Amino acid sequence: MLAKLKTIPLYALAAILLIFTGYPFLYMVATSFKTQQMYFTDPFGLFGSLQFGNYIQAFETGLATYFMNSVIVTVISVLLIVFIASLACYPLSRMKFRFSRLLLLVFVSGMMLPVHSTLIPIFILTSHMGLRDQLPALIGPYTAFNLPVSIFILSQFMSEISREVEEAAEIDGCSHWRIFWNIVLPMVTPALATLVIYNFLHVWTEFIFGLVLITSPENMTLPLGMQRFYGEFSVNVPALMAALTLASLPIFVVYFMAQEKIVSGLAGGAVK
Repeated sequence: MLAKLKTIPLYALAAILLIFTGYPFLYMVATSFKTQQMYFTDPFGLFGSLQFGNYIQAFETGLATYFMNSVIVTVISVLLIVFIASLACYPLSRMKFRFSRLLLLVFVSGMMLPVHSTLIPIFILTSHMGLRDQLPALIGPYTAFNLPVSIFILSQFMSEISREVEEAAEIDGCSHWRIFWNIVLPMVTPALATLVIYNFLHVWTEFIFGLVLITSPENMTLPLGMQRFYGEFSVNVPALMAALTLASLPIFVVYFMAQEKIVSGLAGGAVK
């Protein structure tokens, strides 16, 4: 009985945190179903009548194009980040060679680099390469600047794998590539899922590089496209909330698909 009483403050704190984190999302969804007149009349009210005109207006403003651009950039960037980080972490964490520790520190030191200090050099580089105002101009920086933290996280997981597993595979005649692909990668699946979610959120919501490198509306991603809902003297708040609701859906879908792997990965990292 006493143990149950001790859990009451924890449940109360969890309920308070749920209200603070859940209400903004609920407010966003509720506002997206209002007309502008309903919003100005009762800006803080929740669900009343359901009006789908804001979602239609969002698509008419070009939301489908922005959405597809974000999907293309995010999927390619995340796949490249996870693939390159996996290839880099395997020799750095599983093989002993000269300067391996120093090389890992060089990779990880990229986390200390102020990303936005590179905007001008990247703008000049992409202009000389003829990639400015094209989606590949975003994929390169997104991949490069998310690699250091990805390598740092994944190398910690790979370094904890028992070496007896690899030795047994080598005795059976497995090559390094087969050990990496069939043994090491399946064992770090929770870490890979964590990397996917982390990098997906970062790339999906990135704004500054898109603002500098993309100018034409047909190549804009979702964060850039949201500016189209701001007028010169006013903001269509319900239409903006509808666009934000649609933009948030992929994040929830990806998270719920990989939540078990993420929780096990975080728990495993805590134990390590």
